[in-house]
Amino acid sequence: MNDNVNPPAEPHDPYAVFRLRDFRLYLTGRLVSATGQQMFAMAIGWELYERTGSALALGMVGLTQVLPMYLFTLPAGHFADNYNRKKIILLMTLVIALANLGLTAVSALGVPVAWFYLCLFVASSARTFLMAATASFMPQLVPRKIFSQAVTWNVSAFQTASIVGPMLAGVVIGHLHHAAWVYALNMMAAIVFCGLLVRVNYEQPTTVPQAMNLQTLLNGFRFVFSTRIILGLITLDMFAVLLGGATALLPIYAKDILFVGPTGLGMLQAALPLGSVCCAFVVAHRRPLQKAGHAMLWAVTVFGLATIAFGLSHWFWFSVAMLFACGAADNVSVVVRHTLVQMLTPDEKRGRVSAVNNLFIGTSNELGEFESGGVAHLCGKYLGCTAATGAVIAAVSGGIGTILVVGAVAVLWPEIRKYGRLDSHSTG
Repeated sequence: MNDNVNPPAEPHDPYAVFRLRDFRLYLTGRLVSATGQQMFAMAIGWELYERTGSALALGMVGLTQVLPMYLFTLPAGHFADNYNRKKIILLMTLVIALANLGLTAVSALGVPVAWFYLCLFVASSARTFLMAATASFMPQLVPRKIFSQAVTWNVSAFQTASIVGPMLAGVVIGHLHHAAWVYALNMMAAIVFCGLLVRVNYEQPTTVPQAMNLQTLLNGFRFVFSTRIILGLITLDMFAVLLGGATALLPIYAKDILFVGPTGLGMLQAALPLGSVCCAFVVAHRRPLQKAGHAMLWAVTVFGLATIAFGLSHWFWFSVAMLFACGAADNVSVVVRHTLVQMLTPDEKRGRVSAVNNLFIGTSNELGEFESGGVAHLCGKYLGCTAATGAVIAAVSGGIGTILVVGAVAVLWPEIRKYGRLDSHSTG
């Protein structure tokens, strides 16, 4: 008998992570809370555009949500590494619920839109602390060997919520004719998440709390900038989302370009996460990516191309298909980046590194909305075109910029091109 024959590969189980009770509770709660959040995101955009008719007002939603990330990211990372992450998540979720109670009142009473932005600022401040704690929370629930699988299903849960949420919001607004009901439902979803998270057994590794000073706050930045593969991945995702994200323009496309109303807007917003969920099922049933770096570069390229095609489209179902393609490509990018950032970071630094990651990626999402709305507004102001034409220019130029960023990152960070299996540290 030949002793050098390799043993058969261990069967791949795409559902192994669901055998963990605590992960099931966490994922269920995340699905509920994310559904409420996605309902809220659709409703706030629709209501503001209905009340103001301004693309800039839509862009200001992103700017209002990004400011707390700049102000509180460093303290958020410090708290996540030095205090119980589960308690932070619970407390911040309750603050978000209170902010949505405020939005419910603001919307129902029809007060000036400035109050919308105040409530958004409060909720986004809490979410900054929540995101740092959440990103560093999951690695303690799941063994390292199947962590990439947990990331895949976690992303899938969020994207499922992104499908259901906008559609539900569209139905609620269409039948009840008021967005205040949506904000109230988001508040209830946050409370449900807290109830499920309380039941999760979580033991955070014991560490000696560090004093909060400039040196400890900046440790996350130092680690990111000293780890080239992480820096390259974050840079790629950040600029791709900043330039290529066109979600803030969807109310304009629904009302003034595709003429499909709030129900059509819900379908447009659901198309991108639907693509992500479908891709997640494919990824989960395959073995970990063998050439994760190449996969991410190609995925972001497809994202840019699909964004260009969406921007030029005047046919509703083609627009839905292009957003679906954007979602599928984005799923690959998110799974690769999030898995590597968490697995290559020591636990005692995960909160601060996650905060840095959230700062770059989260702010690029919100600033991407501001950039899209701002470009559309400036085109209307200085080129004399309509909001619809400005939206097309913003979407197409953003997709072109995304493709250019892929080329630049591939040259500047060859480590990404060389990175191999997603479940190992191999770069070959």
